[in-house]
Amino acid sequence: MEEPSEKEDLVVGQSNKVHSPAVSVKISSIILEPFQWLSMLCRELNPSFVFGVLLVYGLSQGFAGSFFRVVTDFYWKDVQKLQPSAVQMFMGFYYIPLIMKPLWGLLTDVFPISGYRRRPYFRIAGITGVVASIIIATYDKLAIPAALLCLVGMVAAIAIADVTIDACIAKNSIERPELAADMQSLCGFVSSIGALVGYSTSGLFVHSFGAQGALGLMAIPSLLLILLGFVIFELRVRHPSKKENALEKVGVAMRGMGRTIRCPQVWKSSLYMFISLALSFSTHEGHFYWYTSSKGGPAFSQEFIGMIYAIGAIASIVGVIIYHKFLKDYPFRSLLFYAQLLYGFSGMLDLAFVLRWNLRLHLGDSLFIIIEECCSRIISRVRWMPMMVLSAKLCPLGIEGSFFALLMCIDSVGSLLSKIVGALVLHGLHVTRTDFDKLWVAVLIRNLLRFATLGMIFLVPDVNQSEILVSEEVVDAGEEEEMESLQLVKMEGKVEEEEII
Repeated sequence: MEEPSEKEDLVVGQSNKVHSPAVSVKISSIILEPFQWLSMLCRELNPSFVFGVLLVYGLSQGFAGSFFRVVTDFYWKDVQKLQPSAVQMFMGFYYIPLIMKPLWGLLTDVFPISGYRRRPYFRIAGITGVVASIIIATYDKLAIPAALLCLVGMVAAIAIADVTIDACIAKNSIERPELAADMQSLCGFVSSIGALVGYSTSGLFVHSFGAQGALGLMAIPSLLLILLGFVIFELRVRHPSKKENALEKVGVAMRGMGRTIRCPQVWKSSLYMFISLALSFSTHEGHFYWYTSSKGGPAFSQEFIGMIYAIGAIASIVGVIIYHKFLKDYPFRSLLFYAQLLYGFSGMLDLAFVLRWNLRLHLGDSLFIIIEECCSRIISRVRWMPMMVLSAKLCPLGIEGSFFALLMCIDSVGSLLSKIVGALVLHGLHVTRTDFDKLWVAVLIRNLLRFATLGMIFLVPDVNQSEILVSEEVVDAGEEEEMESLQLVKMEGKVEEEEII
């Protein structure tokens, strides 16, 4: 091979000199872009609002929510020493604060405290979480009902803060519609990052401090919620609305939600989402006990359990990207049909793992569970995203916040039912702390019900995701004034406001 000439070396050297600064500038731009984006949001909205989104979505919902999920499993198993069916039943109580989201939303919208609609509710959420965390971490022999009450209180703290920051986001989205997409992107990104960190560190903290000590760390995000309740920017209503006016606004909202839920496309879609969640009953606790068992199970360590969920969080982000890049233009019915079909097939990986078919294929337990977790999380996210878009499309103007909370409440009831049914199935099949012989039967029944849900796909509207579904039918000429009065709720008292730093 001929060596390059001296002239060619000179040309290459000059070319590198020309392009190297450009490459460096491009890399620097990519690194600085997220910080510039955050700076823009702080400048256009308010630094305290951006701080609130980072705190609630990133630390409270993302980190604390994922951390709570793993640590409580070890708390019930190692501290309270309960059977998996009992834990599965108790986990259903976690959904009570989520089911009450419409109530939290109405309280923050209609019943201000000392002239503030948001700040006091952040403090209430923080105090609730701190008290519950300290109690459960301090008492070694806490009675099961008291322990359950504390855990529900910790979930309530997350739920109340979530609803309150969502109200702030909705307000800013109305006032600055050009930044609405940026706000939702910020929420989704920090929530995913928080979940990744929570899952990654949960097993390490359980191993180092025990389940009780790890639950005590949940007081830190709650303390920051209290701080948020003092620093977040909010205009104070000098003369809050009278009780009669507040109750009247509640009545307007309730009547609007009643009219909307009676629309065929609304109740049919809501029924499908409810059925798809309820029929796919949860066998999570049976799997968790089996994962950590050395008698027939893979005997995963505490650290590895957390790492599995962390990998699942990364897979969820991949699912969001797949939906956003390739699937957001498909009709609801077609997309949900194939997503549900894949959801059923992904459950068969659970069945293969419980029956240890992976060993016959010479796939180790660690590798197989990572494959299974990635597949199921990606498919679950692809299945969940169009449901969220559909839920938003079902909300009429004027009561979109309250009605969206109602739809999320219906979904939470479906998830609650899936926990209860799963607990009954595990108990009926005698799946215990040490007996997993019939766990595969529970998984098989669950998978068959996932496929059975396909028979209800006709309830989903066969329309594109960009089409309007209900606004023209729900808000007719005779109801427009009532809807407009609801939209003007937050304008009352605006003449007499004072800024609070």
